[in-house]
Amino acid sequence: MTPERYWRTNLRYVGILLGIWFLASFGASVLLVDVLDGIRMFGFKLGFWFAQQGAIYVFVLIIFVYVVLMNRLDKKSTSEGT
Repeated sequence: MTPERYWRTNLRYVGILLGIWFLASFGASVLLVDVLDGIRMFGFKLGFWFAQQGAIYVFVLIIFVYVVLMNRLDKKSTSEGT
């Protein structure tokens, strides 16, 4: 795998994960809060819960997904001989 392809793939991963991060933080917590407040989760309105707790869970999950994706990419890169 060429270094250019490696970084292009890395940037694609980062872009997708940042998009998910944006949707989780700004989308669910700000833009869709009124819609989500119609749903209850653990006794709280979902919009409030997502703004306070859910977004944090998504952020931690994104970190783990990024680690897994980059480990796969690194193994693929080293097995092909950069």
